[in-house]
Amino acid sequence: MTTSPNTPPSASTDARPPAASPKTVRPPLLSRPLLLRFVSMIGASLSFFLLLSVVPAYAAEAGGGGAAGLATGSLMAATVLGELITPRLVARYGYRTVLMAGLFLLGAPALVLTVSGNVAWIVAVCLVRGLGFALTIVAGGALTATLIPAERRGEGLALVGVVSGVPSLVALPLGLWLAGHAGYGTVAVIGGVASLAAIVSVLGLPDRQAKSEETVGVLRGLRTGALLRPVIVFAATATAAGILVTFLPLAVPSASAGLVAVALFVQTAASTLFRWVSGRFGDRHGSARLVLPGLLLSAAGLLITAATGSALAVVAGAAVFGAGFGLAQNATLTLMYARVSASSFGTVSALWNLAYDGGMGVGAAGFGILAGVTGYPWAFAVTALLMLGALVPALRDRRITGTPTVTAAATSVHPPVPGADPR
Repeated sequence: MTTSPNTPPSASTDARPPAASPKTVRPPLLSRPLLLRFVSMIGASLSFFLLLSVVPAYAAEAGGGGAAGLATGSLMAATVLGELITPRLVARYGYRTVLMAGLFLLGAPALVLTVSGNVAWIVAVCLVRGLGFALTIVAGGALTATLIPAERRGEGLALVGVVSGVPSLVALPLGLWLAGHAGYGTVAVIGGVASLAAIVSVLGLPDRQAKSEETVGVLRGLRTGALLRPVIVFAATATAAGILVTFLPLAVPSASAGLVAVALFVQTAASTLFRWVSGRFGDRHGSARLVLPGLLLSAAGLLITAATGSALAVVAGAAVFGAGFGLAQNATLTLMYARVSASSFGTVSALWNLAYDGGMGVGAAGFGILAGVTGYPWAFAVTALLMLGALVPALRDRRITGTPTVTAAATSVHPPVPGADPR
């Protein structure tokens, strides 16, 4: 993408940009539209994560632990379903309209959350907010990709990860603190206003949904190997991420509660750092080279963490896993964007986020059952070995060369490029 945001990116398997001469000037990464996009990104992140732990606590006061689980479950279920339908909405209405609708649906219900303590009311609010969050991350993610020069997409997506990640790190503990000191209503209003106020910034964004090509839908994307293979690899690493966040506090001896906080902080810091490293390296040498190392490091980190009785192993394992997860996050997303035209950026955003949310959810649910049978250390070790099943698509992706751009035309009308695997 050198002259127009709508120019389809390179379709090569490893997303390596064309070789540049020493005198070539790299296009600037930051632009006014991208900075404006950061505003809506931060608003949505603050709104979502301020209430992520607060709403279950509020529900628990009304209906106990079951109500808390129902609140979170309905939120994530609506998010996943919303991610499936958002690409169609983007194709019909464009990025800006869908993004503004998402910010509204995420923020407005939060303002009325505490009108009632009835569990059904809380669940209804969570369902609407989950749909809104799905619209913001899928439509917003696709729009963001069009605002980043293709030559610097890896680095740009890494920066986007930092901009969206820092508010979540701050908002998650801040929400619980505010709820304890100022009440649930105050947190709900702040979360609602954060999202609603960000709508104004969207008006200044270009609506860059490509209209000239048929959009590849989510189902077709799942049948397309060039997209499915990175999705499977990333889902495997996201599964482990969900396990660590959910079960590390339970697996580590209670006397070492401070150790868990340190380990999770180290994991997040390593993930952020290596997501940036992945972007810088991928723009110069190809993102496909980092998918396999990301998977292997993630599995190794989880295996090291299995020694839950050792403080050194827990922290080191979290650091290694964080490095691998950061590599996999950025490499898979950059690679997928490089394999489609701009008209299908919404589908890539949806598939990647489905892998993230679905992987974390399935991992947490499945690991709980496994740990009940084997105990936490063995469950960590077994999960690490199961993650290696994703080596099959990872290695296949490295072997395939000349993968075509995954457009509707490429998969149904024009014959595939020799040696390509558009399935």
